[in-house]
Amino acid sequence: MEGARGASERPAGAREPERWASGRKLLYLVTEDWYFCSHRLPIARAARDAGFEVVVATRVDRHGDRIRAEGFGLVALPWRRRSKHVLHELSTLRLLRALYRRESFDIVHHIALKPALYGALVAPRGAATVSTVAGMGYLFTSARVRARVLRPAIRLALKRLCGRAGARMVVQNADDKDAMTRAGVVDAARVALIRGSGVDLERFAPSDEPVGVVTATMVGRMLWSKGVREMVTAARLLRERGVPVRVVLVGDPDEENPESVPVEKLRAWSRDGTIEWRGQCDDMPEVLRATHIAVLPTYREGLPMTLLEAAASGRAIVATDVPGCREIVHDGENGLLVPSKDAAALADAIEALVVAPARRARMGRRGREIVAAFSQEVVVAETLALYRALLGGAGR
Repeated sequence: MEGARGASERPAGAREPERWASGRKLLYLVTEDWYFCSHRLPIARAARDAGFEVVVATRVDRHGDRIRAEGFGLVALPWRRRSKHVLHELSTLRLLRALYRRESFDIVHHIALKPALYGALVAPRGAATVSTVAGMGYLFTSARVRARVLRPAIRLALKRLCGRAGARMVVQNADDKDAMTRAGVVDAARVALIRGSGVDLERFAPSDEPVGVVTATMVGRMLWSKGVREMVTAARLLRERGVPVRVVLVGDPDEENPESVPVEKLRAWSRDGTIEWRGQCDDMPEVLRATHIAVLPTYREGLPMTLLEAAASGRAIVATDVPGCREIVHDGENGLLVPSKDAAALADAIEALVVAPARRARMGRRGREIVAAFSQEVVVAETLALYRALLGGAGR
């Protein structure tokens, strides 16, 4: 295990946090280092400041130095989210089993479905575990045969993990909480609803809309299940109608995901002028400052960070009426909800906002009000309260 001392600087005059977890060890098990940094870093920092010795076990790509600079231990794992090689997966399980037993973590926090499933297989009985299932994922939304075959086994594994003493499941929207409890995967007393990863309300601040042609922007991984096909079809419909709007896609494909959109298709759509594909961008506040309407035609989410950031930035939203999105978008208030996989309805909603700047402005102001309940401060406090309850033996 690699480690580094030090911590991010605390603002001048800030009160020293209570170190109620001194001497305790906390592991974050997550597939990708970039995901940890983009979605879990503020929570991990708060845990560190509370006294935890924080360790991150993940596939290390480009963010290892950033993780070590926070004072976290780092364990490199050979994760492959799309791996079908049994021997490779068994090797990863052996590494995890050895890690869990060697380090004696007080809490293990599994982030996303695969870490939760592997944790169900190797976590020692009685260990305090938190498993965040951020949306039901490809295996719960895809109609492919492989996904349908695997679902019963996944439900059984999650039920085994969450039925242990000291185990909690975290879901990010009320629909998933209801689905998990109705299916008998987890008892209601063992599931916590913590809405997303939190949004930085200072970094994402409202701004005036840019001057020029209205821009509708979709931000996210370029996956079919995120609604890329519907977004492109809607763009064609809008062009045929003569609606003055630019449709922009921001994000890269994800080759580890079976739903990934081929790069060649994205480039072809850009060449023929259907959409503008810009790839990954690390400066999301700037992307949103250049946006009039934020769009996410996804099939299902946990709680999409892209919509939280758009609402915090005072942008009107068009999204699908699916779990996760409807936690953030109040139809007619801060945006419009449309049926999933309905490109015509998507085009209609975008057009309705293109021609109504005053309505967009009202929606943007309302979105900023709504998103206050999803701030980083709220999410961090709720997560640390869960850790504290587990260390105190609450509900064991």
